[in-house]
Amino acid sequence: MGTKNPCAANYTKAEWRGFFLSEKPSPGPLCQTIGQDGSMAQEVKRVPRSRMSAKERREQLLDVSRRLFAAKGFEGTSVEEIAAKSGVSKPIVYEHFGGKEGMYAVVVDREIQALTDALSGALEAGGHPKLLVERTALALLGYIEQNEDGFRILVRDSPVAQSTGTFSSLIGDVATQVEYLLADQFRRRRLDTGVVPIYAQMLVGMVALTGQYWLDARDLDKSVVAAHLVNLAWNGLAGMQRDPSLSPVD
Repeated sequence: MGTKNPCAANYTKAEWRGFFLSEKPSPGPLCQTIGQDGSMAQEVKRVPRSRMSAKERREQLLDVSRRLFAAKGFEGTSVEEIAAKSGVSKPIVYEHFGGKEGMYAVVVDREIQALTDALSGALEAGGHPKLLVERTALALLGYIEQNEDGFRILVRDSPVAQSTGTFSSLIGDVATQVEYLLADQFRRRRLDTGVVPIYAQMLVGMVALTGQYWLDARDLDKSVVAAHLVNLAWNGLAGMQRDPSLSPVD
């Protein structure tokens, strides 16, 4: 009989059934051959399916889970849904990440690192304090613009501990870096430097909360939003009182 050629017309029904019940590559596109009588016969060639490498599969799972975590949150996302949208079985997800918690932690760690790099770059560039405030505001808004899903995940309450911390801890770290900028300005204006830490938290918190608002309200360009933030922060600083007090109650 000789060796069968790779076209489907030469497979028995039992062999066809074997393709569907196994993980063998299924027969692929049609081909045409000329029979002994000169007629054209349509046959199907087997085309191997390409498989993802472990690294590619891991990145695919992270990409799918990132979108789901952003849309539904940690509790609203299941391993079943991640696996289904990735076109794999649940054991594949567990093999790569050990479960939903492990996957979520990797996603958040990556986002925290990306935002940390952006903010640190803005603060470490040097220059006039007002310019640094502008750069920091633009860095945060730029991150939000390019990583909407990532920022939505960060501002949620995280149920899983991350090696790089949380969004709240990151904002606290940035506020600490901002303190030295404010301390210099307070000394220049002969203001009490003992309250600098709380003003640093106010300033950074204002930028962060504005970023959360801008995430869904994109009526203004990020540069316009940043300019208004700096206008309030910087010009407000220029008009500060040495010993502020609340209005008297009637």
